[in-house]
Amino acid sequence: MKSATIELIFRGFNAQNVRYIVAGGIAVVAHGYPRMTFDLDLIIQLKRDNILKALAVLADLGYRPMVPEQPERFADEESRIAWIRDRGMKVFQMRSETHQETPIDIFVEEPFDFDAWHDRCPQETIADGVPFHFAAAGLLLDMKRKAHREKDLGDIAFLERVIAEERSGHAAGQ
Repeated sequence: MKSATIELIFRGFNAQNVRYIVAGGIAVVAHGYPRMTFDLDLIIQLKRDNILKALAVLADLGYRPMVPEQPERFADEESRIAWIRDRGMKVFQMRSETHQETPIDIFVEEPFDFDAWHDRCPQETIADGVPFHFAAAGLLLDMKRKAHREKDLGDIAFLERVIAEERSGHAAGQ
């Protein structure tokens, strides 16, 4: 993963007013857990115009789908539903020859009510003050539990501690 590439992606998304939330390893790191991650997991609000803006930003950076599909098909809800049903697809994988070290996985369905959570998710900044929203600890914990992968066990334990600390801080009136 290259922070310079991630900065370019977030800068492009922000300039185009793309509504997105960072999930996965980068979101866990944003919560303070130092760990390696090998891709950028994104939840993009699955509205056609929003998706097309996000895809345009990624295309400008050389990103192309890993599946033999036109990227614009990702903006079509019926295509996404068919991919989930027929292929068991969970993420739309994109790669760039220019940014090989930063693969991207975009969720093919919103794992939670995007509108209800977007503005409530915490924000962090990457180099040069570029802001990005990342999944709140509780949302991320739910996603990790549902994925039920052994590699997520450390993240789950960490997020449980974060949530417990948040609750104890609120209970103490802090």
